[in-house]
Amino acid sequence: MKPDTPSACYQALPLLLSLAWQAAPAQTTAPAAEPDKRFVVPALEIIGFDLILSNFNRRVSGSKDYDVSLGSIRRNLRGPWVVDNDPFSINQFAHPYQGSLYHGAGRASGLSYWEAAALTFAGSAWWEITGEKTPPSRNDQIASGIAGSFLGEPLFRMAHLVLSERSGLPAAWRNGLAAVISPGVGLNRMIFGTRFSMAFSDHEPSYYGRLRIGATHAVQHSFDTPVDFKVNGTTIDFAIDYGLPGTPGYSYKRPFDFFTTRVMVSSANGIEGLSTTGLLWGADHAIGPDYRGIWGLYGSYDYLAPQIFHVSTTSLSLGTTGQWWATQTIAVQGTALAGLGYAAASTTHRTTDERDYHYGVAPRFALGLRGVVGADFSADMLARMVSMGSIDQRNAGRDEIANVDTALTWRIQGRHAVGVNYAWSHRSSSSPDVSGRRQSLARIGLFYTLVGREGNGVVDWRTPSLN
Repeated sequence: MKPDTPSACYQALPLLLSLAWQAAPAQTTAPAAEPDKRFVVPALEIIGFDLILSNFNRRVSGSKDYDVSLGSIRRNLRGPWVVDNDPFSINQFAHPYQGSLYHGAGRASGLSYWEAAALTFAGSAWWEITGEKTPPSRNDQIASGIAGSFLGEPLFRMAHLVLSERSGLPAAWRNGLAAVISPGVGLNRMIFGTRFSMAFSDHEPSYYGRLRIGATHAVQHSFDTPVDFKVNGTTIDFAIDYGLPGTPGYSYKRPFDFFTTRVMVSSANGIEGLSTTGLLWGADHAIGPDYRGIWGLYGSYDYLAPQIFHVSTTSLSLGTTGQWWATQTIAVQGTALAGLGYAAASTTHRTTDERDYHYGVAPRFALGLRGVVGADFSADMLARMVSMGSIDQRNAGRDEIANVDTALTWRIQGRHAVGVNYAWSHRSSSSPDVSGRRQSLARIGLFYTLVGREGNGVVDWRTPSLN
């Protein structure tokens, strides 16, 4: 049995969502201002989206993988679950983004983080069983079902920020931009208006965002396999730190009340980086009058694709984030994480095998430091390392992957700044077929930077001096 056509799905989905809303039981005894939530609404949105996507892929891709039938669904229900052979960017970028759409639909329907995360995991399984006729994939289930929530929650909260007056954006832009960031938010506001708007309050976190646009040049490179390498390129890089420690009255009772997110697009390599890290469970703490921080369990999703390799991880880590006032005008911020994740790594050198990468459980380490001097100068460093094969000695071999990104930024006037960036990426790998492979790339860049509206990314909780 073939699924309905995409056009029929587009026509039927708004009607089903409207009926789901009307069929919900009336809250006759609840206060008028009580937040609302609906499980049926995002479930229908996920089913409709998967049906549309499967039909679109079947018509456009030319692959038989999307010729879904009752027979293929029955086979997939029986299993087994496998590791599939889709291209790296599909498995490690497109699937997490697909999962983020599921999560955003749940959050935009009033669900809590954990409710939306459970729905995302179920939605991913639904796709694996009904969206394709190929056997369900356990690596895709991790990418969509878990990494999707780690990515979807920051996107939902950023969309909520855009909709608020604190964003400073013209009111006419807010709905459209929020829909681009989190399509579930845009769809549900279009269908239901503000009916779910009271289900989430951000509690007014301190946050810092910046947008960099500039040019890069490779100053050092070392390859032992052929690489289609571009020396010069242009880069757009956006980052946000949300829920900065030390904000008076702000607490960390919910997952992702603190998170950092970064996305980088390069003319040399397309999506070169997408990463997000959020506090899943933890608490704040203070040391003396000059230090405020948080600690606990963090969830992370990373996708790094410089020109010499690709690596992606979905991980859980123990760690801490804090800010220390070293002097009256100098602040030092930092995050340190150590944990385990499910990782995939590859070289950009293609082989005859369609899947030129391998998976494994891998330790992940991250260290971020930021020094801020007054309102005009900041220095940033972010180092990440993934060590595949150090736990389970598999036939696929070993990978030691490191990425270090540094930047100096000077504020020129208002929100406008200029900066210089130095980034270094390195991979050392071995396998039964190839031993001693090493690849490295170092780049320097010059950037125009649009910095955040709220200070220079620091929080000042200190009592004003009486002098």
